[in-house]
Amino acid sequence: MKRNKLMILLGAGMLLVSSCGKEFLQKLPQGELSEPQVGNKDGVEGALMGAYSIMNGNVSGTWGNYASAPSQWVFGEMASDNAHKGSELTDQTPMNMIENFTSISTNDNLSTQWQVYFEGVLRCNNTLKLLANDQSGPKEISAERAKEIQGEAKMLRAHYYFYLWRVFRNVPIITEEIATAEEAAKIPNDKDVLPLIEEDLKFAIENLPTTKINDEFGRMDKNAAKAYLGKLYLYQKKYAQALTLFKEVMAGKDLVSMPYWNNFDVTKENGPEAVVVSKHAINSNGAADNSNVGDMLSGLYGTSPVGCCGFYQPTIDLVNAFQVDANGLPLSPSAYRAKPYLSDLQNPTASYVLDVSLKFDPRLDHTVGRRGVSYLDYGIMPGNAWIRDAKYAGPFVGIKTMIPQSQFATNAAPGENYLTGLDVNVIRLADVWLMAAECEVEAGNLAGALKLVNDVRKRAATLAPKKTGTGANAAAYNVKPYPAFANQDAARTAVRTERRLELALEGHRFFDLVRWGVAKSVLESYSAFEGQYLPSYKGLVFGAKSEYWPIPQVEIDRSNGVLKPN
Repeated sequence: MKRNKLMILLGAGMLLVSSCGKEFLQKLPQGELSEPQVGNKDGVEGALMGAYSIMNGNVSGTWGNYASAPSQWVFGEMASDNAHKGSELTDQTPMNMIENFTSISTNDNLSTQWQVYFEGVLRCNNTLKLLANDQSGPKEISAERAKEIQGEAKMLRAHYYFYLWRVFRNVPIITEEIATAEEAAKIPNDKDVLPLIEEDLKFAIENLPTTKINDEFGRMDKNAAKAYLGKLYLYQKKYAQALTLFKEVMAGKDLVSMPYWNNFDVTKENGPEAVVVSKHAINSNGAADNSNVGDMLSGLYGTSPVGCCGFYQPTIDLVNAFQVDANGLPLSPSAYRAKPYLSDLQNPTASYVLDVSLKFDPRLDHTVGRRGVSYLDYGIMPGNAWIRDAKYAGPFVGIKTMIPQSQFATNAAPGENYLTGLDVNVIRLADVWLMAAECEVEAGNLAGALKLVNDVRKRAATLAPKKTGTGANAAAYNVKPYPAFANQDAARTAVRTERRLELALEGHRFFDLVRWGVAKSVLESYSAFEGQYLPSYKGLVFGAKSEYWPIPQVEIDRSNGVLKPN
């Protein structure tokens, strides 16, 4: 994967300087520089910035990065019971195959994910090579800073490999020790990459500072590395090791007091809940390469202030999962499916009236846009006027990827309000809280799990109610703490439900279902329910190999058969 000429993206996208309050995501043109030219302090730091720039899932341009979005909405949400592809049946049809588990190896979403994140791995490796050259010569970079650069590059590499592993499982292990492209091409995908990810994260924990380098909020730090290693251990069911790390990340922090919506407010980013973040910005010249390009399709359609593109719609099942009982606790799937709320799906006429007596967790209307309810500063969501085909993908739209109209001038690309500077949290503190709760359940500490889950729910109870056009509350909002967990199974169900509600449409759901071992039962049951109202989603079959996707055929061909298909 190394050429005689290194392709280094200098000064590329990331990071926030706290003193000025805005990213220095000012991407310089991509140029071809020889190794001696970049083998100095500025070259190494520039190469590191190039490695960070892949965090937003974009190598160049703006269109076409959907499958590599840092939110992982295509694989993490659209493939789950949380979201539909949206738009129309005939639009972006390869995505349909991701959603219904019929994808073949030529699907362009697979090659996008593979190529973008291996580009990230390559840039991390190049950074480490250039740093090694500096340290073996005049040493323009101090030993202390050299360890930090190694920690940043290795943690980024761990992140990129983790994303590749979750989607493909079997990937070739390419490190900075691989000297040439010819050597890299001979590496098969028959080794487990998780030990390398673990090794990289442990190095990052040992060598990164506890505070952000230069106060730049997009940087990796010790806490971010601890959270990520804990997440890796959780996926491996190493609960005790994961819990130790999560407790260190949570120490001294009060989640309940942290405003929930700050996680999705472009004017209030960089708060204490942001642990691992993909930083985004619109450049000063209006260019959007460093923006949240992967989520651009989720912009609202039609007469909405955004105008494009109508993808990434919440499912009917997700919306109804926010239903609560008289005690403010979640209903079971069988209970909420017995009498589902469908908005105006069956009555899209002007006569539709929102039922404000329905009992919902208030996080619903901070996650989903539905007819008759206020939506950011756009006004009341009108229903089909903002949706491309409600009969195909349902009557709901997402909120978490959108910014207010009042921010279009400064945080959206000129004339393209679906390209924004809104950051994406790869790991946020509530995620850590609930991962720790999961570990406590598996350790049999139900009281510890109860406190953590209830912290998340207590914060949810502080959310301001969304309103109707008349100023009334849009639902009978109610969310209360659990009084107790009757047993380990009840606690496990509560934690898993809370992850769905709190982290809905943030890229976790499908991967959670897979690691819990319940993907087949949950998704086929969901399909039977959803298909009653949206026929395109009926009859889903989750097969023996549906937990991950095919190796892209183009990569198998390029490797001359060294890479083996899944």
